Amino acid sequence: MEQQLEQLKQEALQKIETAASVKELNDVRVAYLGKKGPITDLLKGMGKLPAEERPKMGALVNVVRETVTTSLEEKMELLEQQAVNEKLEKETIDISLPGRPVKLGNHHPLTRVVEEIEDFFISMGYEVAEGPEVEQDYYNFEALNLPKGHPARDMQDSFYITEDVLLRTHTSPVQARTMAAKKGEPIKIICPGKVYRRDSDDATHSHQFTQIEGLVVGEDIRMSDLKGTLALFAKKMFGEEREIRLRPSFFPFTEPSVEMDISCFKCGGSGCNVCKKTGWIEILGAGMVHPNVLEMAGYDPSIFTGFAFGMGPERIAMLKYGVEDIRHFFTNDMRFLSQFNRTEV
Repeated sequence: MEQQLEQLKQEALQKIETAASVKELNDVRVAYLGKKGPITDLLKGMGKLPAEERPKMGALVNVVRETVTTSLEEKMELLEQQAVNEKLEKETIDISLPGRPVKLGNHHPLTRVVEEIEDFFISMGYEVAEGPEVEQDYYNFEALNLPKGHPARDMQDSFYITEDVLLRTHTSPVQARTMAAKKGEPIKIICPGKVYRRDSDDATHSHQFTQIEGLVVGEDIRMSDLKGTLALFAKKMFGEEREIRLRPSFFPFTEPSVEMDISCFKCGGSGCNVCKKTGWIEILGAGMVHPNVLEMAGYDPSIFTGFAFGMGPERIAMLKYGVEDIRHFFTNDMRFLSQFNRTEV
């Protein structure tokens, strides 16, 4: 029986040594250590041996089984490591290959214009003020010298939610709220944001657009201060050679009111398709704050004066970048947006 055990051990060790895969090794394990394997059969047959031989033979069988088991574990570890190495070799990344290009987003042209306008006025000491887009009729109209039934309300068809709540038609309510909150203190703010009007969408109109308004209130604020501010703004946005002109106009919340034109940046004033042969391009509306507006906000018109202005960034962006259709700003067409270099200032 000792010779049989030695022979089984040598056979098993030889097959373990020659096993070339995990599957072959598992087959060896089942063949020699499985329930029907020869070593297991020897253990089952121990009861047939004389009592005095059982301890010795039992110890020999256990030694053979442990030797085969240890050899199997060592070979299994070796094969598993080889498998890992082969997998790593096959999956090696060639770092010399060029990387996949990452598409970088651009600043939206409208965002650029808004930020450029904000930066200019912040550099002049203005603060950025914001307010709700769903606004009360009082702040949107009445506090701006537009009482109920005023004929000027017909100029702005509005999206009403209730009789006294609507989507704001301009950012002027932010000015009214700020004046009411300041309670007679000087003000120097700009108010950027979305506004809504019932309008048909076409190449130059939209039911939703952006507006930036400015307000300065204090003692001894004059029309010349407004003109100087707007002249600097025009040069900043469209070039140092730009000139401005102010034309009389009407807005219920300013008196006097003006429209501001800039000299055409394309033809220099000689006349072209951009300026419609006039040499001038209309940019924004402005004026001195109406005394009624100041008084309703708690300011004494005999002491305080102020000026206000309002502009549409879409119009400025269209002129600045040569965009012919306002709808391009809202359709998120990557072909359109990719034209704007993200490093451009």
